[in-house]
Amino acid sequence: MVFDHTQTMNWSRGVGQEAASSQDGDRLEDTEESGLSDALGLLHIEIDCETAGKFGGDGEEILHSKNVLRKQRNWERKLAAKRSKRRGEKLRRRQRRAEASGDAGAAADSLQDSKRVLKVNARERLAQARVTGPRLCVDLSVAVCMSPKEISRLAGQIGRLYGSNRRARKPFHLFLTDLKEDSLLYRECQRMNDGFLRYAIDITEDSFLDLFPQESVIYLTPDAEQALEYVEPDKVYVLGGLVDESVQKKITYLRARDGGVPSARLPISEYMVKKTNAKNYHSKILAINQVFDILLTFCDTGSWAVALGEGIPPGKGYIIRTDDTPQIDH
Repeated sequence: MVFDHTQTMNWSRGVGQEAASSQDGDRLEDTEESGLSDALGLLHIEIDCETAGKFGGDGEEILHSKNVLRKQRNWERKLAAKRSKRRGEKLRRRQRRAEASGDAGAAADSLQDSKRVLKVNARERLAQARVTGPRLCVDLSVAVCMSPKEISRLAGQIGRLYGSNRRARKPFHLFLTDLKEDSLLYRECQRMNDGFLRYAIDITEDSFLDLFPQESVIYLTPDAEQALEYVEPDKVYVLGGLVDESVQKKITYLRARDGGVPSARLPISEYMVKKTNAKNYHSKILAINQVFDILLTFCDTGSWAVALGEGIPPGKGYIIRTDDTPQIDH
């Protein structure tokens, strides 16, 4: 058998050129990322100069307007999204090179890279959601009404809610408001949820009423009269962070009313009917992660019947209404 050394050399040269080209691309991305960081630094300088020029430098405290701070946060979110996207592209190229090289350890490396790609893809989606995604806020001001046991359960629900958002094809931009660093809930969130402080969530001690215009807020509460029809991209949907084993009535509804914001409920009555069960138990009260899963499914499918059918636990005593489903009146 005669080997064509010319073809072998050409193939090697092609692989080498592809690797060199890919490495040049990586270096170019690093340069662009550095440029973005420099641009963000210039933004900080411009903000400081603009503010200093307005208020002087005679020992007076430099004031930052909400608009300037909002502009700075938006720049930081966009920069984080671009960095995450580029890291993902770099990792995917490395995986393709490993598969094409035919090395003995390529299969194992490829499997490891696949897991990394999934994580990077999730980070990319979450970073993009913080720029353009629909917004959902968990109002934790009502945590003062809860016992230590209920607070621990709420911390677990927050972890499950974030897990659903991380896996979602179209995640939300999440906020946790009125979460005090010296509170029991804050400590329980760290204890029960690994990496809580690294979650892609905006955590603040401020109220949602201070973050968003009232006209953009819809407070989701089971006691509201109006049923939610759509999930609109320009609205902020607020969930009351409440685990209430003592069944205190209308806490989240009163929170919305006192804050002067409109409220809505999931359209359970419009799409579901009561089902006969041994305990004769029927409840529309859901955990915050269950409500969030229903919203995610509705955003993916556009169908309340599908979202409620998948999201309402069977133990709640409700099933999707059909033409031949009998209605229990009690």
